[in-house]
Amino acid sequence: MKIFQKHISLKAHSRGFHLITDEVEDALPEIREIKMGTLQVFIKHTSAGLTINENADPTVRKDFETFINDLVSETYPRFIHTYEGPDDMPAHIKSSLFGSTVNIPISNGKLALGTWQGIYLGEFRNYGGPRKLVITAMGA
Repeated sequence: MKIFQKHISLKAHSRGFHLITDEVEDALPEIREIKMGTLQVFIKHTSAGLTINENADPTVRKDFETFINDLVSETYPRFIHTYEGPDDMPAHIKSSLFGSTVNIPISNGKLALGTWQGIYLGEFRNYGGPRKLVITAMGA
């Protein structure tokens, strides 16, 4: 079994959903050495998240942002954790809803994503800054 791991830092992204598939693949070219295995991507933050979805039409990412902001409003009056700004507590909730990890099969040295799938970074803060990821590929 082969195991490869990299810690990377993504550049700061604006609030919203951003495709990061290419950045993940470029950071760990050792994926090509794995015939059959798994890639795990983990984000080391509590106010951003990861998910897999549509990689072609950017309006999908815009709709994700619109929907999640309607679902978890910054104007919700009962939040107690507010000292880091109105976007902070909603960002924590959004992060928990989307999750901090995605797992993707590796087949013949490539991510076995569907034709229209890509890895999204969900940036839930107005000024989240660079985001740190741990990328681990394992397999034979």
